[in-house]
Amino acid sequence: MDSTDISDLFVIGGGINGCGIARDAAGRGLTVRLAEMNDLASATSSASTKLFHGGLRYLEYFEFRLVREALIERETLLRAMPHISWPLRFVLPYTADMRFESDTPTSKLMGVVMPWMKGRRPSWLIRMGLAMYDNLGGRKILPGTSTVNLKNDIAGLPLKERFDKAYEYSDCWVQDSRLVALNARDAAERGAKIMTRTKVIEAQRGDGVWEITTEGPEGKQTFRARALVNAGGPWVEQVINQRIHDNTREGVRLVKGSHIVTRKLFEHDKCYFFQGTDGRIIFAIPYEEDFTLIGTTDAVHEDPDQKPEISDEERDYLLAFVSQYFREPVRQEDIVWTYSGVRPLYDDGAKSATAATRDYVIKLHSESGAPYINIFGGKITTYRRLAESALERLGEVRDMGAPWTAGVPLPGGDFPVNGVDKLIADLVARYDFLDERWAKRLVRAYGMDAWKILGEASEVGDLGQDFGHTLTETEVRWLMKYEFARSADDVLWRRGKLGLRLSQEEAGRLDAFMVDNADRLEAAE
Repeated sequence: MDSTDISDLFVIGGGINGCGIARDAAGRGLTVRLAEMNDLASATSSASTKLFHGGLRYLEYFEFRLVREALIERETLLRAMPHISWPLRFVLPYTADMRFESDTPTSKLMGVVMPWMKGRRPSWLIRMGLAMYDNLGGRKILPGTSTVNLKNDIAGLPLKERFDKAYEYSDCWVQDSRLVALNARDAAERGAKIMTRTKVIEAQRGDGVWEITTEGPEGKQTFRARALVNAGGPWVEQVINQRIHDNTREGVRLVKGSHIVTRKLFEHDKCYFFQGTDGRIIFAIPYEEDFTLIGTTDAVHEDPDQKPEISDEERDYLLAFVSQYFREPVRQEDIVWTYSGVRPLYDDGAKSATAATRDYVIKLHSESGAPYINIFGGKITTYRRLAESALERLGEVRDMGAPWTAGVPLPGGDFPVNGVDKLIADLVARYDFLDERWAKRLVRAYGMDAWKILGEASEVGDLGQDFGHTLTETEVRWLMKYEFARSADDVLWRRGKLGLRLSQEEAGRLDAFMVDNADRLEAAE
């Protein structure tokens, strides 16, 4: 069925950039539609290292604007989503004999000015970089850098004896795919139409508006919009060439980043920032209570339609990398899960994937009175600013309203940054059938909405079918109604990470329940 009404904005792509733009635009009073060909956050936005940070290593590439904007955003986002994000302390072990093969602008300059330092990041250079990191973004919430004696600090226990000194600094964690779902939900509550599993197959200008043809659960449809946003992520260039049929020379560089999740490698809640002899860095991060997340790699990825998967070489690289630091070697049998994502970086002509810019690039095309923009690159940390910038660019040719998202909490996030422990205690006190671990999972996923999900329940049986590991029918119905979940994978790997715990049989039972109830939900709507 064709739709004849004209919306103000049509967004292609349900990753963090697309959903962030849809939320911002809907909050400005614009009529918005968003089409995502799969589930929300089904590609890059659920396959990150789960950090929102300034990007310490980007200082070596002199990307000061990007780092400053990201550092400022860290604390803006912490206030807006204290349930799905939280501060972390990162430990950067250091020894004077560490050498690196690096082609960053900083290392090249060092090699010219002080050739005896070639292949090293001297202590003073690291400390100077961390001092910039502490102050570039006007930090107010997060503690600054300190020096750690690894011989008497818990962070030194899992490390090799040769590491006796470290620098410790602050950055933040975020549940990346939950961030996308909450932006989509907020956009919908502000009037946006979010269409998942709906693929854009054609977008053409006509009579000063866009005509967009989609293929989805309701068959083929045509929508009209005054402006178009191409936030296709890894498919951004494909949308330009095959859907919009534009001959622009703008291009994307696809870079695969792979991660491994292992058994828990250390008992404390600090993270590690490890420097490799090849000049790269990786993180080792406490993950989902019982695991350790290690990543990431940088590898060229040619085809966005090819599912990214970790290669044997990447797996072995990460294992060897962290084993240079940990007392106990990390082996293949320690791995419980792997995942890979594709970063759609703007093709700036950099020689290597590692050196390619991580900054976002927004390109406006306003010919024929029907503007559209292409979004390249971007980081989770700067998604809100990217959305503001995108609407500002469109505002050059159409009124887009005033920005409003800074400091406005996402659904469930209207409580203080340091209020999580109290919320967990309050939830356990209200629902005495919860243990602390279950309550923590709910608060960390839903914040204040945990009370809405549990409702008037007085015992576990009131929550309906039990799918295992504290996942109940009541929670699944909430995810289907408010967060666009339609399959077991949506729930287990993108609205949360209970896929690490549920068995195949439990996941199959969940999927069958969702298929049956999705039909009923759609009929009710």
